[in-house]
Amino acid sequence: MNTMRLRHLRSQFRQQKTGVAALVILTVFVLVSLFAFLVPHDPNLIVVMERLQPPSAQHWFGTDDYGRDYLARALYGGRVSLAVGFLSMAIAVCVGTIVGTASGYFGGWVDNVLMRIVDVLMSIPSFFLMLILNAYLKPGIGTIILIIGALSWMNIARIVRAEAMSIKQREYVLYARVSGQAPSRIIAKHIIPNVMPTIIVSATINIASAILMESSLSFLGLGVKQPNSSWGSMLNDAQGFIVDAPYMAVFPGLFILLTVLSFNFLGDVFRAAFEPKANKR
Repeated sequence: MNTMRLRHLRSQFRQQKTGVAALVILTVFVLVSLFAFLVPHDPNLIVVMERLQPPSAQHWFGTDDYGRDYLARALYGGRVSLAVGFLSMAIAVCVGTIVGTASGYFGGWVDNVLMRIVDVLMSIPSFFLMLILNAYLKPGIGTIILIIGALSWMNIARIVRAEAMSIKQREYVLYARVSGQAPSRIIAKHIIPNVMPTIIVSATINIASAILMESSLSFLGLGVKQPNSSWGSMLNDAQGFIVDAPYMAVFPGLFILLTVLSFNFLGDVFRAAFEPKANKR
């Protein structure tokens, strides 16, 4: 089964060139962010005499209003934005998978209680709840990751629940229950491996949403604090210089756009590869 899924995935990448482009773009962004220390400029070094310089051979992306190299800040900011996306996705996937599989497998009152909690949380505008939590908790990247992860698992839980309810009716799961296997073993051995493709698809979309949430918080001045940077905070800093130095908004905005679109395209490729029946409808 795993070999067949890999074949479907390779086939989808051959058919959808946008998926290949998305994978290349994300790989480049991850690598340049990891190796940002190779840039010769300090992202936090203030050089007042070089403030608001346009892109040049010395400063490829120009400088900001403090004379800091904008390329270096963009690369180090990419670390923050991508880390928030991946780590908050990991939290959301873990919580959503646990809640979804427990709800779908056990059913009954367990399902009713968990799904009512999910319904209540989904009825609250998550972005405004993030603003409130961020105001009361200690500011920092860790806080942002925890807040976004804690408010992003509900959709994953609902999707996983639906898959688990279908899988638990299959013959091999019924046989495992009749043979006396523990529920935890059945969930770990039969339920989660079979819902993993759905989890992967949801995770790619969740990363894009997390990056947008972090960028929105930082754009409002409630995310990453100076002197650190993220793509959202760079956009926030560029507001007052949109006429004199438009490049300050163009570069981080373009990076956010490309990253979010790339994850969405990858999600489409994974969905077509792992859910071929849904793709034919």
